[in-house]
Amino acid sequence: MTAAAPLLSVRGLTRSFYGVQALRGVDFDVMPATITALIGPNGAGKTTAFQCITGVIPPDTGRVTFAGTDITGWRPDRISRAGLTRTFQIARGIARLSVLENLMLYAPDQRGEGLFAALAGLGRAGEEALRVRAVGVARRLNLLRVANHPAGALSGGQKKLLEIGRALMATPRLILLDEPIAGVNPSLAEEIAEHLRHLRDDGFTFVVIEHHMDLIARLCDPIIVMAEGRRLAEGSFAEIAADPAVREAYMGTRKWA
Repeated sequence: MTAAAPLLSVRGLTRSFYGVQALRGVDFDVMPATITALIGPNGAGKTTAFQCITGVIPPDTGRVTFAGTDITGWRPDRISRAGLTRTFQIARGIARLSVLENLMLYAPDQRGEGLFAALAGLGRAGEEALRVRAVGVARRLNLLRVANHPAGALSGGQKKLLEIGRALMATPRLILLDEPIAGVNPSLAEEIAEHLRHLRDDGFTFVVIEHHMDLIARLCDPIIVMAEGRRLAEGSFAEIAADPAVREAYMGTRKWA
């Protein structure tokens, strides 16, 4: 049986800012239909890696390969259309638009705030099809009851779910999640985790930056640990928690056992 190929491969990624090296030759793979964690102390390079992978900033050296295609240096919109998208730690929904309107705005052919002008060009059938898709995503994420509420009126956890929903509207194969439960109450954090499990089981792939180790331990496998711009370790939670190098990297910031 042929082993599955990685959906995402990062090789030799480097990036410096004003002479300070944020990434120092980072290598890792992400396999399909997994939830991979990317963790590490503050300043480890996790966010910079996300930015390089999604085209927000170019790497100085190294390659990013997605679904067998070298996407290094592509624009973010082109990368998103190829099926790789991300969420943000601070939700970026447009506060005055409803949940459904925010979802419709993030469909592959919709960019910016010109939603209603774009819908006029779709015609009635196209607009209805887009709305049906948005309703389906809202239902899947338990947002249907607030579908017509302005995004600015949502709770913190609901805004995180809306971020995930906006990413799903882009028909992705891989979603990079930047702290999906930061600032979320425990019950809604568990609901978000359950949605991610179900999406993973349906074939979606995720890479998660998150500081809540209890969630990482229950949700993610494998776990990639970064420190000082490098990949330090990779494995199951038990493996990385027992790694002396990982303990050293987190010393003073995290109790592992």
